[in-house]
Amino acid sequence: MARREPFAKRGQRDKHKLVNAHTARPDGRRRQWRPADPLVIHFIQELQGLKIGDRTVREYSRDIEVFGAFLMDRPTFTPDGMPFRGPFGSEFADATVSSVRRFLMHLHTLEYAAAATRRKMAVLRRFFDFLKRNRIRDDNPAREIQIIRLPKRQPKAIPIQDVMRLIGTRVPDQPELRWRRDIAMLELLYASGMRRAELVGISVSDVDFTDRRIRVIGKGNNERRVFFNKATAEALKAYLRVRPRCKDGALFVSRQGRRLSYQQVGRIFGTYVALSGLEGKITPHTMRHSIATHLHKSGVDLMTIKDFLGHASIQTTQIYAQMEDEHVRRSLEEHHPRDRQGNVTSTLRKRLATDE
Repeated sequence: MARREPFAKRGQRDKHKLVNAHTARPDGRRRQWRPADPLVIHFIQELQGLKIGDRTVREYSRDIEVFGAFLMDRPTFTPDGMPFRGPFGSEFADATVSSVRRFLMHLHTLEYAAAATRRKMAVLRRFFDFLKRNRIRDDNPAREIQIIRLPKRQPKAIPIQDVMRLIGTRVPDQPELRWRRDIAMLELLYASGMRRAELVGISVSDVDFTDRRIRVIGKGNNERRVFFNKATAEALKAYLRVRPRCKDGALFVSRQGRRLSYQQVGRIFGTYVALSGLEGKITPHTMRHSIATHLHKSGVDLMTIKDFLGHASIQTTQIYAQMEDEHVRRSLEEHHPRDRQGNVTSTLRKRLATDE
């Protein structure tokens, strides 16, 4: 049997594959990743033992490597476009509260969003806790800095007519194969409410057309079954008739016959949003919020929606009830017939003002 090519040589061979200049994350085509720093390696091994998803582990690892590169005062990516992965020597053991503060200022200079900065701080807290448990440090400098508080945001949902408009969009001069694939993805995202990471992980063998359900791996590497409707079943069957072969059996594949990445699905979805003419920030996750909102408005109870979305707690699902309550409140304020008849009310207000 032929020996596997060393990782270093694979990296040299793949120099042309680019990374994001700000985050130093490899783009969707590059799936090979391996930390070079021993502490980062041990940390991610601990995370994997806690059943944390592979994508989350990769992002946590990258967050620490970006911090390490900052401590060494060097770019987060190499001249040949590859992420700088260390090793970082004693930088993590010697880091101070001042180092973490300067890192936060650096992220602000790069115009990182508040949510992204908050996550990086949470990762650093966890990483320094790991170093403390392993007696590499006696303290946790990241815990000396208050994490940014984010305002509570309600999930964004779009009306059913906008969902239909999105699904009905077609890219000009698009090959039949890609159109069938894209429509199948859009239908499935809305029908099942699955996450984008769950979508890209689906293999053909996971799809059960008899019961119209799909096996997916959700958060925490937990397996669950999601259901889809007849329209989605028809779209999937139409796509499978022309789907290219894929070595690992992926359901949604690129023109090169490789499994679509998380980033590629985002770009494809963004193309359809732009062409549809829909306004505002609409992402694949918007489809998840939309189907949950539409189901609740149609009378489906929260426990059923919780199981449908794969939420671990009913408190997470409760937000959709709050969204509906807010919608009812605003509708009453705008359209209540009593408030539209202002004669008596205005007279009463004048009398109250006189009394004061």
